[in-house]
Amino acid sequence: MELSLAKLLSALLTIGARISGLMLFMPFFSHSAVPIRIKAALVASITAVLYPVVSPRLQTAPPTSWPWLLGSELLVGIVMGIATNLVFEGVQMAGHVMSVQMGYSLVNILDPQTQVDTTVISVFTQLIAVMIFLALDVHHWILRLLTQSFETIPPGTAHFGATFTGKVAYACGGIFSIGVQIAAPVLTATIVADLLLGLLSKAAPQLPILFLGPGIKAMLSVVLLSAALPYWPRVFAHLFQETTAVSERLLLLAR
Repeated sequence: MELSLAKLLSALLTIGARISGLMLFMPFFSHSAVPIRIKAALVASITAVLYPVVSPRLQTAPPTSWPWLLGSELLVGIVMGIATNLVFEGVQMAGHVMSVQMGYSLVNILDPQTQVDTTVISVFTQLIAVMIFLALDVHHWILRLLTQSFETIPPGTAHFGATFTGKVAYACGGIFSIGVQIAAPVLTATIVADLLLGLLSKAAPQLPILFLGPGIKAMLSVVLLSAALPYWPRVFAHLFQETTAVSERLLLLAR
């Protein structure tokens, strides 16, 4: 009975630790609007569902090694959560870039996720990204990736070397690439508008370019952003697939 109880606790703790690490950074579910009790219930439910599948492959660990085992599993889950959250970080960056270019950088509201003042466009783009995330069932992709991770990295076998750390840092650098891709239409149009307005001010100094410029850039940016929105589901589907693949590659490096 003692061995069975030790095996049961070891399995539940290791599975729950990896799921808890994922929930800390997983898109949508890590949002502060989701109550902690709901998150805890979700972690417990997923642990109970995965236990019959994962437990036969687990080896009973002595209680003395549980702290190291739980820390390792928690880190694996955190890495998976960060990798799958790269798109939302890139979206937030794109929102800030577009806000500056559109002249909305001074209009700030409270971001419900980070609890800090952020630009209106940034909050808008994040809300659109969340709706696309749920519409595409990306959370189901992440849950399947979580299940496969126990086959890729059995609990207690993760190794976090220099190559793994470097790849994590490189993957986080992809936030800038994602942000530039999303903000590219507005960014390109406003830069071209700045150049044209600059040339116009030289050609016709009597025109009040200083007062007309911000309005023209704002209207142009809103039109382009509205025109780009229908293409966002396709773009985000590709980005979510890429970040899921990044998470899989990181898991392979941690074996």
